[in-house]
Amino acid sequence: MLRRSCVLAVVALVLGLGLSIGAEETNLLTGLKTGTVELKSAGPLAFGPQGILFIGDPMAATIYAIDTGERTASESKDRPKVEGINDKAASLLGTEAKDIQVKDLAVNPISGTTWLSVARGKGPSAAPVLLRLSRDNKLSEFSLKNVPFATAMIPNAAEGKGRQEAITHLAYLKGRVFVAGLSNEEFSSKLRAIPYPFTKADSGTSIEIFHGAHGRLETKSPVRIFAPYQIKGEDHLLAAYTCTPLVKIPVADLKPGEKIKGSTVAELGNMNRPLSMIVYKKDGKDYVLMANNRRGLMKIRLEGVGSAAGINERISGTAGLKYETIKGMKGVQKLDAFGKDRAVVLIDTGKGNINLETIPLP
Repeated sequence: MLRRSCVLAVVALVLGLGLSIGAEETNLLTGLKTGTVELKSAGPLAFGPQGILFIGDPMAATIYAIDTGERTASESKDRPKVEGINDKAASLLGTEAKDIQVKDLAVNPISGTTWLSVARGKGPSAAPVLLRLSRDNKLSEFSLKNVPFATAMIPNAAEGKGRQEAITHLAYLKGRVFVAGLSNEEFSSKLRAIPYPFTKADSGTSIEIFHGAHGRLETKSPVRIFAPYQIKGEDHLLAAYTCTPLVKIPVADLKPGEKIKGSTVAELGNMNRPLSMIVYKKDGKDYVLMANNRRGLMKIRLEGVGSAAGINERISGTAGLKYETIKGMKGVQKLDAFGKDRAVVLIDTGKGNINLETIPLP
């Protein structure tokens, strides 16, 4: 009798786990409806679980969740490398390389496929296109017709010239999509945490920082890029702004309608725009790898970030967390992790070509 009870208990536990796992997997796709996604602009990309790709459309003030169908781990050892990927994209789309702007890239951590958010043309009327690059360098356009998708509209998004910064960056973390950008409010810098599967997006959290290079508090400059990172077991966002303060923001503080102040842990140099960043581990230590438009590819040590005192006074030059510039890596525009030890990077050669390469993490 005891043995039968134990067997029944084990079966119940297994079934319970199966139902739990199944429910979780089902929930990730819950709410997706098959139809046509009509993007108004090319914006930031980020992957969530089960091959779900999140696309930011700033002009529409909308986040899309798209089922790419890529849920099988690849056995390929190939690493993408394409010289003149702007030329190849232009040929694929029937235009010229000068009319191709790669707005962002994201690597599916399951399949290793690289996805590109591309604008075909110039200015607000540029046509948005989603491209997919396989591990063996086959470039194709991903059709947005008849795809499973869901949407989240961003309320109180910036208008006019600021509309292109309504969504500046996004990332998925533990059941929520975090979105940075500008609102139409006076305290305009916003971070939003939207539950996924999508529910209605709230008004977001207003973010204030002290900008050491400018010597003042700022509430109107948007977070340009950010990356999730745990500090002492608590989830944070490491966020970078133009000119280039690096700020830590506790995720627990991001509550709708609140106004909070991020802690500036580094000033990385004035007259500079951060372009892309990831957090990674090497030899047991944590780093940020950040691409900038003026100061090359930065490797920032995160040692001591938890106890770092916030910068609250004018800074001339750099201060706070230390960094080194990676030699031989000029012109990096975008990057994303490719496995644990490498990154896919987009490099502007300065000669009209944009190359895509896979590099070891420094």
